[in-house]
Amino acid sequence: MFIACGKEKGRCESGDCGGSLYCEGRGGQPPASLFEITVAADQDYYDVSLVDGYNLPMSVSVSRGCRWVGCVKDLNSICPGELRVWSGGRVVGCKSACMAFNTDWDCCRGAFGSPDTCKPTRYSRIFKGACPSAYSYAYDDKSSLATCNRGDYVLTFC
Repeated sequence: MFIACGKEKGRCESGDCGGSLYCEGRGGQPPASLFEITVAADQDYYDVSLVDGYNLPMSVSVSRGCRWVGCVKDLNSICPGELRVWSGGRVVGCKSACMAFNTDWDCCRGAFGSPDTCKPTRYSRIFKGACPSAYSYAYDDKSSLATCNRGDYVLTFC
């Protein structure tokens, strides 16, 4: 996601795509709030993810009575100091614990790479408390993954 991109096309303070205006299939540089969707013939799967950190609030509303997902709270304002990304004297993003500390525990890998062993950390709990419908860690499926049968999606950056 682009935020505070200024006059340089594609050069952003967070969510940057290597200086390019378009990511061309690559993800933006974390930390970045993500909308993820898999469109299938019979059912779509979608979510807002903070697993790669947070840089801006967003919401997704869907037609056909399907579930709303999003993170509309400004997590940059409650981001723990050790996760903050600063630019121009202000917080422009909040790293995930995985990005900040790169441990198997925080990244849900190695011995912690399964739903049974990967559990929420104190940092992912901060994200989840502020944004209950968004993914806060890798296996946060039960409260975060939504489904819809051929909905129309409206993504809003708040």
